Amino acid sequence: MDHLDLRHATRAAGTMRLPGSKSISNRTLLLAALAEGVTRLRGLLDSDDTRVMIEALRRLGVALVPGAQAGEWLVTGAPGGFPVKEASLFLGNAGTAFRSLTAVLALGDGRYRLHGVPRMHERPIGDLVDALRQAGARIDCEANAGFPPLAIAPREGGAGSTVRVRGSVSSQYLTGLLLALGATGGGVRVEVEGDLISKPYVEMTLALMRRFGVEVAREGWEAFVVPAGARYRSPGEVAVEGDASSASYFLAAGLLGGGPLRVEGVGRGALQGDVRFTEVIEAMGGTVVMGEDWIEVSGRAPLVPLDADLNEIPDAAMTAAVLALFAAGPSRLRNIASWRVKETDRLAAMATELGKFGAQVEEGADFLAVTPPPGFVAGRSAIARAAVDTYDDHRMAMSFALAAFGPVHVRINDPGCVSKTFPGFFEAWARVVA
Repeated sequence: MDHLDLRHATRAAGTMRLPGSKSISNRTLLLAALAEGVTRLRGLLDSDDTRVMIEALRRLGVALVPGAQAGEWLVTGAPGGFPVKEASLFLGNAGTAFRSLTAVLALGDGRYRLHGVPRMHERPIGDLVDALRQAGARIDCEANAGFPPLAIAPREGGAGSTVRVRGSVSSQYLTGLLLALGATGGGVRVEVEGDLISKPYVEMTLALMRRFGVEVAREGWEAFVVPAGARYRSPGEVAVEGDASSASYFLAAGLLGGGPLRVEGVGRGALQGDVRFTEVIEAMGGTVVMGEDWIEVSGRAPLVPLDADLNEIPDAAMTAAVLALFAAGPSRLRNIASWRVKETDRLAAMATELGKFGAQVEEGADFLAVTPPPGFVAGRSAIARAAVDTYDDHRMAMSFALAAFGPVHVRINDPGCVSKTFPGFFEAWARVVA
């Protein structure tokens, strides 16, 4: 399907069950592959990104078997190193898989080539490559310095006592480095240069490493020590919680469409930092009720304008950008420079697409200022229809579904891009939005 025309939305209510977290799914797949023993994963996300990770691990010789239930997998770990020592791995545009596998393979003893779609080859990885070289890795950028594709040769020697990595571009570099060092015996101090972004994602990594038996000592956000003798051990079973980034679209729908709209699978006990999107909901005038495994939202437009630092929830921040169309005044989303190096340049893409609805948008190096179109909340618009381009970016498609609550006929181009993290998104949307 090359496009999807969304019906005008006036109401959002009911209950929906979230798919598994993409971030947790890919981290636990890799940890289970590196751990001693067999791990049963429950609630694993079935999406393009997780399929990429599963296929890569299988090509590396890891045994992964689907279980009897949907989302269930049995993973037999290869703690001594992956059995296959030479492979070419295509990783699509899966950033988490690409960065973490790069680190694990570069600190191993094989020869590998890692590549992806053209956009993946435009996403920087030089900071991770530099850090891995400090740890003895032999890794080359085949085309452009600091970018994939990558060629990896067997590691020479061990890591020094200290490795430094920049933290200001992507927290995935630090995550990949920590995951890899946990499999290689540890005894390494990782120092972060600059301000670390997306800290909740690092907290998630540490919690999952702890679940697999490796306790990393943290010195603020400036340094992390992987203990000597570290090795991963299967905890037996891991239940993957629902995806908090995906929850944001439905929570926002509950805010615009009255509610109450409840999402199940993530709540007060979540590992994911994107549950803090509830703070955005409340700041914009919504009501939030939260249980251990669920979140419920109700509200109505017009919304209170938002002025917030969203560095720690960059994915869910895209949802806030579209909500700004429904605010009673200008909103400002700050400290979101990491959008530039995602599936597309999200700052530029979001500015362009919001403009199609008549919004005035100022795009800065690390911020987006959005003035909603006159009369938008009151059901008036100078624009009859808007065709949203999605840039092969799942979050562009899902966040702009919210625009259907406005007085403009909304068309989503290339809606299939949601398969990266939420293949059934529009079907789930139609069940709770009317």
